[in-house]
Amino acid sequence: MALTQTWAQSNWPQFRGEHSMGIGSGKNLPTVWSTNKNIAWKTEVPGWGWSSPIIWGDQIFVTSVIRDGEVEPPKKGLYFGGDRNTPTKDTHHWMVYCFDWKSGKKSWEKQVHQGSPGSSVHLKNTYASETPVTDGERVYAYFGNLGIFCLDKKGNELWAQRWGHHKTVNGWGTAASPVLHKDQLFIVNDTEEKSFLVALDKKTGAQLWRVERNEKGNWATPFIWQHAQRTELVVPGRTKVRSYDLDGKMLWELGGMSSIVIPTPFAQDGLLYVCSGYVGDKNRPVFAIRPGASGDISLKESETSNAFIAWSDKTAAPYNPSPILYGGQFYVLFDFGFLSSRDAKTGLEIYSKQRINPDGNSGFTASPWAYDDKVFCLSEDGDTFVFQTGPEYKLIGRNSLDEMCMATPAIARDSLIIRTASKLYRIKTSTKK
Repeated sequence: MALTQTWAQSNWPQFRGEHSMGIGSGKNLPTVWSTNKNIAWKTEVPGWGWSSPIIWGDQIFVTSVIRDGEVEPPKKGLYFGGDRNTPTKDTHHWMVYCFDWKSGKKSWEKQVHQGSPGSSVHLKNTYASETPVTDGERVYAYFGNLGIFCLDKKGNELWAQRWGHHKTVNGWGTAASPVLHKDQLFIVNDTEEKSFLVALDKKTGAQLWRVERNEKGNWATPFIWQHAQRTELVVPGRTKVRSYDLDGKMLWELGGMSSIVIPTPFAQDGLLYVCSGYVGDKNRPVFAIRPGASGDISLKESETSNAFIAWSDKTAAPYNPSPILYGGQFYVLFDFGFLSSRDAKTGLEIYSKQRINPDGNSGFTASPWAYDDKVFCLSEDGDTFVFQTGPEYKLIGRNSLDEMCMATPAIARDSLIIRTASKLYRIKTSTKK
């Protein structure tokens, strides 16, 4: 499905924007910035969270969790020793913030829950890593292992659905964001103890249906796949990727994922792209899937394609960042600081892994984005590396905000919204001479 230009220019309603593509289409979007260049405003965001900002009209919504007591800051990079298996007893405050698009000033804040967390998180995770979603009338703020909270545009709580705490993989916490389609709100809650997919009425919060899942913990956000034949809800999993109709009936399933699943699926030009690339596994697959499948479409050991899988590669997927498709090329950003590109239709390699930072190693968690014939990759150090799109690997710029970043940015109209560890930036090309 092609990106709806007017929507993308005006609003950014969910993780990676409309259709989970990560593509901006506004005019005069910024390509160069620093902490004091092309900054329309910057504002402090209290608490801690790696959820992405979302945008509707003149409102920017962000979730965060404030801890009473000392906060242990995360370290950058991939490492052992970040497990925190026993949750703290300190009081935490689960917050939703609204910031004004024009000024950056806080319009309102809403505390939706207060108490001690019932589960732990990895040092690099937070209790506010799920990105909220909005339909322009309501904001749906989801905090995994706690529940979903529906607020109006003024911050008033309209309804809430809470569920109990369940163990997550190694105590790492949760991160899968909710998605909306028409009057339905979909949430996947895969944990080590109790996994399910649920559809709620977006206006009332009433449960429409619920499917128990034979899955353990996942962090991948589901995807609404609309194509000529039907609309599907695609839900990645460690055991299998499964697609459901909008009544919760399974349509097809696909095995062969890695043991940890994080990237969000997306679709373009008749193909669905699903991947998982845990760095500790030999199997790190990318699948390009045709519409119309039913039953088990898993590949046999020697296969790379079949009737419904156009192409695949067993070692091409990223770990944390979701890939991006732009100008017919499928770009993969790897956590250890490499970028590769393939032909999106055929899977043929255009260029292999290229080290991004010429000055040394950089870790990457945020998903890349693209506009103006450029691909942008934001490192955990706060440096955005800018690449010219096309068949040649070409680094053309580097923009620094000098603070840790793990949240995927948002794009609307003429601006880029980046969340760092403590701040929210609206980046806009200055017209001053």
